[in-house]
Amino acid sequence: MAANPADLSAALVLTPVPAADWLVVLPPAWCLLVGAVLLMLRKSLHLQALIAIPALAVLVVIDALLLAHVAANGPVTMVMGRWLPPFGIAFTADLTGVLFALAGAVVAFAGSVHALADIDASGRRYGFYPFLLLLMAGVSGAFLTGDIFNLYVWFEVLLISSFGLITLGSEPRQIDGAIKYAFLNLVATTLFLVTTGYLYGIFGTLNMADIAVKAAAGRAELPLMTLATLYFLAFGMKAAAFPVNFWLPASYHTPRVVVSALFAGLLTKVGIYALLRTLVMLFPVEREELSFLIAIVGVATMLLGALGALGQSDIRRLLGYVVISGIGVILAGLSLGSPGGIGGAIFYALHSMVVMTALYMAAGLAGRLAGSFDLNRLGGLYSRSALFSALSLVLFFAASGLPPFSGFWPKVMVAKAAIDIGAWWLTASVFLAGFLTTIALGRVFALAYWRAEVRGLPAQSIPASALLPLAGLTALTVVFGLFPDALLSLVQHAEQSLANPDAYIGSVFPGGK
Repeated sequence: MAANPADLSAALVLTPVPAADWLVVLPPAWCLLVGAVLLMLRKSLHLQALIAIPALAVLVVIDALLLAHVAANGPVTMVMGRWLPPFGIAFTADLTGVLFALAGAVVAFAGSVHALADIDASGRRYGFYPFLLLLMAGVSGAFLTGDIFNLYVWFEVLLISSFGLITLGSEPRQIDGAIKYAFLNLVATTLFLVTTGYLYGIFGTLNMADIAVKAAAGRAELPLMTLATLYFLAFGMKAAAFPVNFWLPASYHTPRVVVSALFAGLLTKVGIYALLRTLVMLFPVEREELSFLIAIVGVATMLLGALGALGQSDIRRLLGYVVISGIGVILAGLSLGSPGGIGGAIFYALHSMVVMTALYMAAGLAGRLAGSFDLNRLGGLYSRSALFSALSLVLFFAASGLPPFSGFWPKVMVAKAAIDIGAWWLTASVFLAGFLTTIALGRVFALAYWRAEVRGLPAQSIPASALLPLAGLTALTVVFGLFPDALLSLVQHAEQSLANPDAYIGSVFPGGK
């Protein structure tokens, strides 16, 4: 007698996957594929940029299509090996993750073009473009994964590639910066892994949607505050939040400028994304209980970052502190937990990804024009290039949060959300940090651009491959400053999806959990 066929419907996804849903896994898969091709062609230096730049342009298109798909249809999930969650490793794309992924792809594409002028043959020989593609595989995977252990894995992928990028050239200062960068990031990664092991011991699952359901059901009995606090510490280190932020200004000025630009735009924002995902979606009640602590950390981060920028004479070190100050604004929004606060945090993170990348590019071009990064030796940049000076001034205004540029709107959202609950001190801190940042960047413009030229320094021209990506990123901050409605709408829907993850959970467990 023939055996009855096994019923696989309880274990496997049996329905065909819609073609559009493949977009969920395509960004990291595409980056890994192209990165592997570049590694195989590592001796063909002339092909590295010719392959990498179009590949990153394709990544932008993929993420844009995924954003359109998610905006129209809600969160989308694919499970590896067709195993039903929570046993199959899930990739889940919602608006928050896809917005971060698209912004990261735009930043990486701009960086790949800028690298034509900044990375020489030696840098290409040692793997700049393969490392960049592998970095984007890790970044894209972190933004799109629905499994918290997989988030750790993608963190490792981006960290390994970032180690290769920061030491590109093997100069003593790069090795010194890499050691400082690696040490605290490895501590944070270890803490992340230990906390995730603890989480698995409590819940018996690593799927984020499953964790969200079980945490809501068992909040009274489970040690969720311990988990939330440990994740806040681990991801706070990754995001360069006070008091574990000293690694950033000690290391971001050491690699090639385009590498610093990519790091400023991408790496701390992966930490911010992880904070938003865990504290807002998985542990919202615990985030509320930690809100005052998060607010204090945010205020300390933004003010000490702004004060640190005031005390620097090296433009690259100064920008490292501006990055830190911006992280404080995002944490202030996270601490509020309201739609305006979380929405402002997401908006500011997207703004910072674009603007900080562009600012580091501008710093590199300033050093190229005047032969130095030291404000005491810089001068006359406006007389050498009025267009470049105008682009830099726009970026300075945007980073300071001045209208009518992209940094203005998220600061207003966070400040208003703080006023709504009577937290005037938090609103005052946001505006004070913006004022101090304006002074710091205004000092840069006055000394490096407006002051008379310092004689005796070598000068170079700005190649088009370096100016075009800078102009493109600057245009984005102007467009989203003047016409913020579309991005504001997406950010508001992203915040709602994080705060009320029913649609996210429904995409992972279509039949209910």
